[in-house]
Formats: sequence, structure tokens, C-alpha cells
Amino acid sequence: VYVFEDGEWKISQHHSSVMPEGTKPQPITEEEVKNLFYLWNSALATEDPDAVAKRYASKAVLLPTVSDVPRTDYALIKDYFVGFLKKQPQGE
Repeated sequence: VYVFEDGEWKISQHHSSVMPEGTKPQPITEEEVKNLFYLWNSALATEDPDAVAKRYASKAVLLPTVSDVPRTDYALIKDYFVGFLKKQPQGE
């Protein structure tokens, strides 16, 4: 789920297989989805936890796939990506 914050789209809630309950996302086009994914994947490619964490909104919730700890603020999200980026992930 994305929110428009500080002049750009940022990830608000992120989980690989479950949509958050009670959230009504605004419809976006397939091209917009692809572009947002490209921005996130490009941030991963930097291998910089700060660059990836900045893709998330200020009140984002990340339910990571390789951790059982919900990440609910910038510091926790960045901390998750410190370890995750060591795996050199890239989406397709």
C-alpha cells in the first residue's frame, strides 16, 4: 500500500502475501505499480539500508518475510534492511 508523502509515493504497508485489513488503497494503473516497484528495486540495488528505508512512509508498517519482528518506524525498517541487503536481493 502506498501513500503520497513529501511530494512522492512511499510504501505505507508492506508484506509479501497479506494485505492490511481496513485499508482502502486508491486505484493506480499497472504502469504506476511497475514504476513504484522499479523505485523500490533500485533502492535495493544500492545496498544502502538508508536508501531503502527512505522508500517507506513515516508511518509505514513492514512485516518482513525473513524476520518475525514487525517494523513500525524508520529506525526499525532501516535495521531490517541492514541484514537483508547482505543477501543482495533483487526483484523481478
